[in-house]
Amino acid sequence: MRAIVYVDGFNLYYGALKATPYRWLDLEALCTRLLPRDEISLIRYFTAPVTARPSDPDQPQRQQTYLRALRTSARLSIHLGEFRTRRVRMARAQVPHHTVQVLKTEEKGSDVNLASYLLLDAFQGRCEVAVVISNDSDLKEPIRLAKNDLGVSVGVINPHPPEHRSRDLQATFFKQIRQGALRASQFPLVLNDATGEIHKPASW
Repeated sequence: MRAIVYVDGFNLYYGALKATPYRWLDLEALCTRLLPRDEISLIRYFTAPVTARPSDPDQPQRQQTYLRALRTSARLSIHLGEFRTRRVRMARAQVPHHTVQVLKTEEKGSDVNLASYLLLDAFQGRCEVAVVISNDSDLKEPIRLAKNDLGVSVGVINPHPPEHRSRDLQATFFKQIRQGALRASQFPLVLNDATGEIHKPASW
């Protein structure tokens, strides 16, 4: 069946990739492995540009290298949100009635973008199967609408440990990402695009 895959980049990263040797992940290879009976026409990857931190100044460079690697796939499109930082007052732990001012950074746009494209593609009849790689309960309503009102079979692939799977996501079918699939779906150490070689970041 014709399928489009929607990847919640940060949910995938924090659920299955952080602190693992599998961050150089070939999403097209992973999706093909997880959905062997479907014809995947498009993989939509939703993320936001990260900023350098004192503890990890090379993080933006690694991310850009990874996005460049992803763009070597003709079936993959990247949709960018953004990070916003604002000053807020928050209560101090174990100190009643005391607050401190902190800088709060939030990722904005990715879940809304994913939901929007999921519903748009379903409404336009671009797929028979929509597969969401995420465990974010905020996607409950767009998944329900796509399945119940637009007649699309919706799968959810959980990148988090099985015991933390969101029961709010009532999909047509569920799958679990396991380490074996991640291990078997890595990019080669060196890829090529129109501008030259792409090397796996050394710290990965």
